[in-house]
Amino acid sequence: MISKANRGAPAEGDAPDNSLGGRAVLFDVDGVLLDSMAVYRQVWKSWSVVCGLDPDEVWALTPGRRPTDTIRAVAPHLDLSDEIRRLTILLDSQLEGLPAMPGAAELLASIPPHTWALVTSNTEGVVRACFRRLRLPTPYLVVDGDAVELGKPHPEGFLKAASSLRMTPSNCLVVEDAPAGVMAALAAGMTVFGISSTEPADRVGAAHRVFASLQEAVPAIQRWVGMPDGFPGAAPSGAVDSDSSR
Repeated sequence: MISKANRGAPAEGDAPDNSLGGRAVLFDVDGVLLDSMAVYRQVWKSWSVVCGLDPDEVWALTPGRRPTDTIRAVAPHLDLSDEIRRLTILLDSQLEGLPAMPGAAELLASIPPHTWALVTSNTEGVVRACFRRLRLPTPYLVVDGDAVELGKPHPEGFLKAASSLRMTPSNCLVVEDAPAGVMAALAAGMTVFGISSTEPADRVGAAHRVFASLQEAVPAIQRWVGMPDGFPGAAPSGAVDSDSSR
C-alpha cells in the first residue's frame, strides 16, 4: 500500500496485441479481490491515533484513494515521507492475516492472463506479495498508485491499463467497490460493475450493474469476457442484481 514499487507496465515486446478486438477486465484490488478492509481500517486507526487525528474522519476519506492523497487531505502539516514510512510499518505487521475474497482465485484463473489487469491505489509490491502468499493467479499488469500522477476518481489509472493492454476503453469492464473508483471508470468511458461488499449499494449505484459480492458477479464477469456482441440485459444504473446469472 505504501512502499515504492516499479510502474507495473509490461516490457514493450511482451505487450499483448488486442488492437483488433477483444475485451479486458480491470479489477480494483482492496475490497474486490482481497478482503482487506478490516486490516486497513485498523492500520489507519492506529496511524490516526498516533497523529492525533479522528480515526473515523480519516477512514471516511480512504476508500479508493491513494494513501498519499489521504494524508495530504487530513494532515497537510505532517511530513508526507515520514507518514508513508509509518503506515508501511503498521501495514507490514498486519498483512499475514489478509484473505482473498471468496471466488477471487477461481475467477482470475478462468480469464485469459492478458485480458485482465489490476488498477489499485495500493502499491504493486504489496499487491504482488499478497497474491503470492494467497496463491492467486499472477497479474500480468498492475497499475498502482505510484504509476499515476492523479489517483481515483481521476481516470488516469484505468486509461493507462487499457493502453498497456492495447484495449479501447469501451472494451474494458471495471470491477470496483469504491465510489471514487466507479467515478474514475465511468470518466474513462468503461463499463462498470459495482461490488457492494464494503460499501452500501447506493454508494456504488452509478455503476452499470451492482452486485452484493464478487462471487455473485463471477458469471456476469465471465460472460463479459466471452461475449463479442455486448452484455445482454444490463440492469439500469444503480440496480442491485439479485440473480447474477442473468
